[in-house]
Amino acid sequence: MSATVDAGETFLAQEDAHAAHNYHPLEVVVERGDGAWVTDVSGRRYLDCLAAYSAVNFGHGHPALVQAAKDQLDRITLTSRAFHNDRLGPFVTALAELAGKDMVLPMNTGAEAVESGIKVARAWGYRVKGVVPNQAKIVVADGNFHGRTTTIISFSNDEQARADFGPFTPGFVSVPYGDAVALEAAIDENTVAVLIEPIQGEAGIVVPPVDYLPAIREITTRHNVLFIADEIQSGLGRTGATFQCDNVGVVPDLYLLGKALGGGIVPVSAVVGNRDILGVLRPGEHGSTFGGNPLAAAVGLAVVELLATGEMQERARMLGARLQGGLRSLIGRGVLEVRGAGLWAGVDVDPAVGTGRAVCEALMQRGVLVKDTHGSTIRFAPPIVVSADDLDFAVEQLAAVLEELAQRSGRSRPVRKGEAPVPSGD
Repeated sequence: MSATVDAGETFLAQEDAHAAHNYHPLEVVVERGDGAWVTDVSGRRYLDCLAAYSAVNFGHGHPALVQAAKDQLDRITLTSRAFHNDRLGPFVTALAELAGKDMVLPMNTGAEAVESGIKVARAWGYRVKGVVPNQAKIVVADGNFHGRTTTIISFSNDEQARADFGPFTPGFVSVPYGDAVALEAAIDENTVAVLIEPIQGEAGIVVPPVDYLPAIREITTRHNVLFIADEIQSGLGRTGATFQCDNVGVVPDLYLLGKALGGGIVPVSAVVGNRDILGVLRPGEHGSTFGGNPLAAAVGLAVVELLATGEMQERARMLGARLQGGLRSLIGRGVLEVRGAGLWAGVDVDPAVGTGRAVCEALMQRGVLVKDTHGSTIRFAPPIVVSADDLDFAVEQLAAVLEELAQRSGRSRPVRKGEAPVPSGD
């Protein structure tokens, strides 16, 4: 056994023995990354088609982002918000301008941005709208994924995320995703906000009807309710626009941002809105020791500058059309359905061919890294710096894997959509 392979097994053993088992990763030990590719400890390269769930939208080691981090490391990394720092002002100014808003609440993780948005919405409800104290209600959607804090899982219907973690936080009502009529019916005098993912990521890249977000905008405006768009995964270039809301001509009251905002270097998140909403917060009511720290702000500013030109968004839009087309060509060849926008796609694999996990493991052996969700769905979210040839390679490997799995299951070909399965016969 080679030293590098042995080292990989050692790393896996150490992690298994001493890291909490709250993840079930593929058995690849990544050591380095460059653009859309990563290298494991044995020196084997893989095309990264997950991009850390969109946190690495601009690729591994993007020179402008790395340089911003290096420059700031030589200066100062943390002051806390007890003092001002010279990086925070430029960052929040640039981010507010990018979003077309005038105020930013900087935090660290995506879940913190969601929690912060909930607090802001409740405070706005009591202090501006006049909702009865402690009766504020927020409407969410079935199948949502906004994080895994105790408050957030309180309005999830994913039992794997909820089981044994109660009691749960009240104040939320969930309605079917994509159903604007049901959403409006859930609004009453105590409703302060509607919190929605423009595209549901963890649910399998579920894209709602094209009129859904515009309907939410109209409904929330008419009822004097905040429209909060969780763009933590869908935003910052991923879907071929700065925000997925842009693709349907909608401007929410609050954007929740994270993941790609830190460029894959540091955790950076934010709630972005206008002063009439974010201005409800008073000193001492909300905060974070690391939120808005100089290192995060420096990297975040560099991310905003990348997006300000529009080049990343256009690249995601053009390459996304190529990826979506390639994946859809596999429908009937082991794929039942493809959903997505830009460089973000959910692929439903025919369960008769294999599980999503089995497909991911087989793709890993062929040098492509993706991740499964909900049984037979796999997700593609390559960095925006990916090349057209890289995308073609990924689709070719998926086609080969589906064919191999079909043959292994005793079929001459995958089952086509709508076709009755044929027993394999022991």
